[in-house]
Amino acid sequence: MKGKAWKYGDNIDTDLIIPGRYLVLTEKEELRKHAMEGIDPKFNEKVSPGDFIVGGKNFGCGSSREHAPLALQGSGINCIIAESFARIFYRNSINLGLQLIEAPGISNFIENGTEITINRKNGTITRPDGEILNFKKTPQFMLEILDNGGLITYLREKYR
Repeated sequence: MKGKAWKYGDNIDTDLIIPGRYLVLTEKEELRKHAMEGIDPKFNEKVSPGDFIVGGKNFGCGSSREHAPLALQGSGINCIIAESFARIFYRNSINLGLQLIEAPGISNFIENGTEITINRKNGTITRPDGEILNFKKTPQFMLEILDNGGLITYLREKYR
């Protein structure tokens, strides 16, 4: 996976990812228009399909709304990389098929707008200068869920 990294800080909560006034929306395409609006009103204009969000500690804290990962999926985000994630955001994202990577040290490893390459198999993030940051690989069963587009599709295929 290769794309541009959009970097944010610690404690990015679900209300910053998708403000509460948009919770009446349910389609990714509509939610996409308001992704990250609470912290970066121009996010939707600058993000491209395949880009990454890089967060600090506790990314996705706050409410348990599934709208947050749906909005980010709709924006074309390939993956979210953070120092750590709020537990329920992590699980909601995996269940919906949005890849998350926990990578301690990522905040100091890249700058906003840096193009990075991620190798899920090797557990590495590479900057353009060739520097590499290792991350804990995603367990195989979670990769299967992600590769199937989320938990529902995964279970349908598994028990077909």
